[in-house]
Amino acid sequence: MSQLSERPEMPVVGVSVPHESAALHVTGAALYTDDLVARTKDVLHAHPVQVMKARGRITGLRTEPALAVPGVVRVLTVADVPGVNDAGMKHDEPLFPDEVMFHGHAVAWVLGETLEAARLGAAAVEVDLDEQPSLITLQDAIAAGSFHGARPEMVTGDVEAGFEDSAHVFTGELQFSDQEHFYLETHAALALIDENGQVFVQSSTQHPSETQEIVAHVLGLHSHEVTVQCLRMGGGFGGKEMQPHGFAAIAALGARLTGRPVRVRLNRTQDLTMSGKRHGFHASWKIGFDAEGRIQALDATLTADGGWSLDLSEPVVARALCHIDNTYWIPNARVRGRIARTNKVSNTAFRGFGGPQGMLVIEDVMGRCAPLLGLDPMELRERNFYRPGHSTPYGQPVSHPERISTVWREVQEDADLAGRRRAIAVFNAAHPHTKRAIALTGIKFGISFNLTAFNQAGALVLIYKDGSVLINHGGTEMGQGLHTKMLQVAATTLGIPLHKVRLAPTRTDKVPNTSATAASAGADLNGAAVKNACEQLRGRLLQVAATLLGANASDVRVVGGVARALGSDGEVAWDDLVRTAYFQRVQLSAAGFYRTEGLHWDAKSFHGSPFKYFSYGAAAAEVEVDGFTGAYRIRRVDIVHDVGDSLSPMIDIGQVEGGFVQGAGWLTLEDLRWDDGEGPHRGRLLTQAASTYKLPSFSEMPTEFHVRLLENATEEGAVYGSKAVGEPPLMLAFSVREALRQAAAAFGPAGTSVELASPATPEAVYWAVEAARAGGVRPDGDDGAGGKSGTAFLLHEGAPRDA
Repeated sequence: MSQLSERPEMPVVGVSVPHESAALHVTGAALYTDDLVARTKDVLHAHPVQVMKARGRITGLRTEPALAVPGVVRVLTVADVPGVNDAGMKHDEPLFPDEVMFHGHAVAWVLGETLEAARLGAAAVEVDLDEQPSLITLQDAIAAGSFHGARPEMVTGDVEAGFEDSAHVFTGELQFSDQEHFYLETHAALALIDENGQVFVQSSTQHPSETQEIVAHVLGLHSHEVTVQCLRMGGGFGGKEMQPHGFAAIAALGARLTGRPVRVRLNRTQDLTMSGKRHGFHASWKIGFDAEGRIQALDATLTADGGWSLDLSEPVVARALCHIDNTYWIPNARVRGRIARTNKVSNTAFRGFGGPQGMLVIEDVMGRCAPLLGLDPMELRERNFYRPGHSTPYGQPVSHPERISTVWREVQEDADLAGRRRAIAVFNAAHPHTKRAIALTGIKFGISFNLTAFNQAGALVLIYKDGSVLINHGGTEMGQGLHTKMLQVAATTLGIPLHKVRLAPTRTDKVPNTSATAASAGADLNGAAVKNACEQLRGRLLQVAATLLGANASDVRVVGGVARALGSDGEVAWDDLVRTAYFQRVQLSAAGFYRTEGLHWDAKSFHGSPFKYFSYGAAAAEVEVDGFTGAYRIRRVDIVHDVGDSLSPMIDIGQVEGGFVQGAGWLTLEDLRWDDGEGPHRGRLLTQAASTYKLPSFSEMPTEFHVRLLENATEEGAVYGSKAVGEPPLMLAFSVREALRQAAAAFGPAGTSVELASPATPEAVYWAVEAARAGGVRPDGDDGAGGKSGTAFLLHEGAPRDA
């Protein structure tokens, strides 16, 4: 076992401990960015001047009326920017635009003594607009040929030959919704200038280093003149990876111009209408199976709705292509990706980062094609699992493919799938207007950033004379428990009790050039960096202990806060050891660093090994559907998920549960709607609040919810043998959607294949039930309406025959 994955005696990692801020969260004592306003003197409040049109060129901007509003101090416009007028990394997101690109685009910001004064001032600003034609829907953009960014293509094998060798060929298309992050804490920033002109920004950001970089280039400063700190976030889910930068820059610009602290905090409606979502996708596909139902070839095009600017759309599409295979070996594949440019908010990272979109395509294909092949969906999926020796379509060997089958088998055993499926068959036969179904789906998710350079991390660990330890790392805490894991890693590496370690807020003047806390890599990267720093310190202290114990340093162990030598009865307490080291002038601070090894990726050829390893999981979901309304409930969920050797089991179980529920929300409930009519409100987000945008709640939770972590799953080469947990569980929710499909199909004849919209709202499920009652699509090619679509093809209405 490698040094990185090996665990010492009595490790603190692997122990279930509460979240380090749990008590603060539930008592309301935890501080978030906007809570700091009450602790800061003379704060000004910023409010955006939003233009409520989808697209248009600004021909006039008059700020004088705002300045006449009592309490208004200043109006920020493009003329105030001393540096670069851009809030993005690709220089396509002007901080103060001269062209409105989406409904609600902010073109100026008003600073007021109170938020109400700033709001009234913003309402007084006069904007003249030359309105332009806009593209709101993904279909509009595709029809208009409106695309931007890279258009990658992933090819493996001989696709044409694969289709020629196929006994069954199906084509189809799928469009599925975007998703709102709906974190509890909206975007927030608080900036102030100290006596040396240093800019200090408190920001709710997943990427403090990039926030620092954007603020610096907007202000025309160097990065060392800007410090960004993130105490914690009230949720992020990817929505605070790129999008906080502009809000932090507004606060910093206002503070620099007025000499007073400036606060930016979006209300919920502003956050919903001004910040990006998960990318909605359209997919067209063609797939070939042999006579036994094994995939022979896949040809697909994935189109992401990028919104008005690129943001992170290019890597999102790249990850979607890398995950379209999910757990299935596809020997011949050609998959193209492209980014549609629409006049909507710029879509951005969201938990899974394109992986869920790619995986949903192949799971939809398997669910639709299984009845047409005369196979049970579970059987079709299992026949196509990766086996030892297989590689992905982009050329990376699949490590531990046996775990795909292992979690699959263990879920079947835990959930008693065979017995429950028999019971469901009996129930369905006796209930013509209510049907149940159970579906089992698996996941394979690659862990690492697509951009190799991001796979690095730093840490700074300080030991004080009294033996207490303070750790700094580059990861941010958004409720996922990263800080808890880092405390456990530090305590384990140093061999001391957990209570002796404290963690400092994440800030750019302690650990520079950090990557975003994203890609599920936070614990892998930062944990290895913290471990590296602690190992340096431990090595120095072992030398001191060896002298005190009269032994070789290699024979000294620190366990439970006591240093002992092998074969000796002597011992030195941790506090005494540290004090002695200080008087011997031994350095008691260390900077740690880690870079993920073994990664290589050619973005042009779309080939290489972009991931350190794969995480696996499987979920079985049972649902019940009402045939009159399409209403449904999730009766039971069973999950077995692979997190390697867990660093913190309680944290990881919580992440699996939360990820699953968030995935179920995306796939079944959360239905973002825009006004795509030609009226005056074209482009307006219609679902602007929790009253119109349905989020998962207690009523959507399964009556029975069983989650278990895969045992004996050490991941060689990862920190203490653990694996990432943040993103992969979201895709376990595919099981809910597939169960709903099977329940809807149960209203029709045996072997019926039904399409199911995503999100599969009760309305969508109702129409799937109606389609099943009409016969759906059957293996003989009958579309249920007396038409024939050809025995070799599944063609739904509007599907291109040359897909």
